[in-house]
Amino acid sequence: MMPGAMTPPVRTLADIAPLAPELVVVMGAFALLMLDLFIGERRRVVTHALAVAVLVAATAMIAAGVGGQGEVLAGMFVRDTAADVLKIGILAFTAISLGYAWPFMRERDLYKGELPVLVLFAAVGMMLLVSAPNLATVYVGLELLALCQYALVAIDRDNPVGSEAAMKYFVLGSLASGLLLFGMSLVYGATGSLDLSTIAGAAATVDGGTRTLLLPGTVFLVVGVCFKFGAAPFHMWLPDAYHGAPTPITIFIGSAPKLAVFGMAYRLLEAGVGPLQDQWQLMVALLAALSLVVGNVFALAQSNLKRMLAYSTVSHVGFLLLGLAGGGPEGYAAAMFYAFSYAIMATAGFGAIVLLARRGFEADRIEDFKGLNARSPWMAAMVLVVMASLAGVPPFLGFWAKLVVLRAAIGGDMLWLAIVGIVFAVVGAFYYLRVIKVMYFDEPTGAPIQVSDNGPLRALFAVNAAALLVLGLAWNPIMAWCQAAFA
Repeated sequence: MMPGAMTPPVRTLADIAPLAPELVVVMGAFALLMLDLFIGERRRVVTHALAVAVLVAATAMIAAGVGGQGEVLAGMFVRDTAADVLKIGILAFTAISLGYAWPFMRERDLYKGELPVLVLFAAVGMMLLVSAPNLATVYVGLELLALCQYALVAIDRDNPVGSEAAMKYFVLGSLASGLLLFGMSLVYGATGSLDLSTIAGAAATVDGGTRTLLLPGTVFLVVGVCFKFGAAPFHMWLPDAYHGAPTPITIFIGSAPKLAVFGMAYRLLEAGVGPLQDQWQLMVALLAALSLVVGNVFALAQSNLKRMLAYSTVSHVGFLLLGLAGGGPEGYAAAMFYAFSYAIMATAGFGAIVLLARRGFEADRIEDFKGLNARSPWMAAMVLVVMASLAGVPPFLGFWAKLVVLRAAIGGDMLWLAIVGIVFAVVGAFYYLRVIKVMYFDEPTGAPIQVSDNGPLRALFAVNAAALLVLGLAWNPIMAWCQAAFA
């Protein structure tokens, strides 16, 4: 070593301790990839169970505080309370998705050894997204998640609807990634940095020339975020992807990634271009209003339940954006609470389809639920709870989720947006009530409805649906948990 040269820092495991949960999931994914080579078709339940175990272990590590919080990798990764709360939700909903996937995919001979591996790598991408204090980390996490989702949507290669949906998703997703990357390049050109805290400092003192690049860059960042959310008018991929993918894959892409994209939005908009809130707040509010209108109006016309739930997702994203538009710690906490609530509702909504479907009968049309109460009162009651929560009927969880984001919008001086939200919450209740009407007041038609006799699957769905009522009666601790993330 030359005299006077600096001694390179010694790297130990302690230096990357906050990355411990991510490392566990990554190592688990690689281990399952290798293990699958030596396991026969009939024993794939082993790799599936191990994938769930990896997710549970990582969740327990985060809840126990293993590794601690802090910044590592030269400021490219941050672990804080907001990241930990979101990661617990991401890993939990990913595990629930795998729980729904096993019996459904096995019955149709669709289960591939790559499925749990892709899901684990997608989980890593989501964990990176919510811990990204740097634009480079944001993009790496986002692309890791997106590439896994494209493959998962197309996992049934013999299904032309699924293949077409995956192709549309890939093309539109590539376009959105390009727009987001272009926005990042404009922000970098304006501030000379990819670090979000540095960008925030530069945004607080923008001059005329810097503003010329920074404001368009911010617009493209918002567009990229809203595409990943599925907000109107960037929702074109969402109905096709939800409809074309096998239902357990729809459960996955409709739940955990919403939490990840919320974390991405928080990092970019608050930690990055927060000083420009007056500029992006109105844009987010307009996109929220448009999502409420488009999602609810198009959902009214659907006869396919998966497409109806897909368009309703657009409207729910509109409600989530109400919280982001409200801004401030209360607005972000409200948006996070809505993201958690919707993830629970989405897993239960699509889970009902999984429970009623069988080979040759996908149970994805509204008319398939005709007379369900006459044939299975228990199942009809569970679906009633799910639809009532999605509609925002008190005392279910969905009601309180809508209430807190409406309050956040009013607190952010956006009374007009709250009024739009209230009006379209009433409009949206119609198509959920239509499903309830079909179950309880229409005569059964066609082949007899058969609820799955898989005990673990029935238990998972029952807990999932019952949580909407239980958490609706005891939602304050969850809201306090979300508020603590932004304290």
